Amino acid sequence: MPYTLSSFPAARARVIALGLVVAVAAGGCTQLKGRQGYVVDPVLTESVTPGVDNRESVEKTLGRPTFVGQFSENEYYYVSRETRQLAFAKPRPISQQVLRVRFDAAGNVTAVDRTGIEQVSKISPEGDKTPTLGRERSFFEDIFGNIGAVGAPGAGAPQ
Repeated sequence: MPYTLSSFPAARARVIALGLVVAVAAGGCTQLKGRQGYVVDPVLTESVTPGVDNRESVEKTLGRPTFVGQFSENEYYYVSRETRQLAFAKPRPISQQVLRVRFDAAGNVTAVDRTGIEQVSKISPEGDKTPTLGRERSFFEDIFGNIGAVGAPGAGAPQ
């Protein structure tokens, strides 16, 4: 009589449990897609034209901007970014679009600029301490370094 998996109920339960564990573990390794900011509609963004549109028509077409220029209120920025993330890794940008609409003093569109992922820069901090110029002091010098300096002649204390 040949032995099959169905003749051993405990072995069958172990195989099913192992299959479920593998499926759950593999599901944790899938890539997560993220979208941040303005959802770009190419038809709408292409319809904004300099000399034709004004501030009101841009807001009606594209909606409120992601942010207004920091130094001048005559610039609207629409920022959109897509990211991918694998399990617990940091999200990395895949695509990005920044649409800058510039206005003149009367509120008419003067220029529309587009930039993409080429403007994304990676900043890598150097450790968890900021390097500074000056002397290196030990722990005890920090605690006891000012003893006798306060009120000492020439230290700037009131006489």
